[in-house]
Amino acid sequence: MTNVSDSTPRIYVACLAAYNNGYLHGTWIDADQDADQIRDEIAAMLARSPVEDAEEYTIHDYEGFEGVSITEYAGIDRVARMAAFIAEHGALGAGLLEQFSGDMDQAKSTLEDCYHGQFASLADYMEELTTESVTIPEALRYYVDWQAMARDAEMGGDLFTIETAHGEVHVFSHR
Repeated sequence: MTNVSDSTPRIYVACLAAYNNGYLHGTWIDADQDADQIRDEIAAMLARSPVEDAEEYTIHDYEGFEGVSITEYAGIDRVARMAAFIAEHGALGAGLLEQFSGDMDQAKSTLEDCYHGQFASLADYMEELTTESVTIPEALRYYVDWQAMARDAEMGGDLFTIETAHGEVHVFSHR
């Protein structure tokens, strides 16, 4: 598996009949397009196969999916949806797909309904959330343990985070 950040999600689709007969025949296909367009490109690749009447294919490689795994027999509709989500949301979209074991609907609804924003850390989020709703006397401000509050919120199941880079944490609430 190749993982090239900031590239278009692509899949390498190989002709299974050719592979089983000792030939490497396949093509790289941009995955963030309509599933029917992907199927058309697969059909064209199969039509060019060195083995007559080739009908079956498999995904041998992929890139640009930001660490999300694609199985060799993944459904094209699912691959296209995941690729579009990752192309639109980058590492954050991939992190959500990993969080929810590839469940596109849950990843999408969580991003729409439960996203609190990007922060340097969960502790920074807790500090911002708390200071927006409670006035903390200046003399006590330095005694508040934001790290402990963040740890409690995460361990209690109230929040989860996806880190997309050092100092880049995206905060979500659990449903």
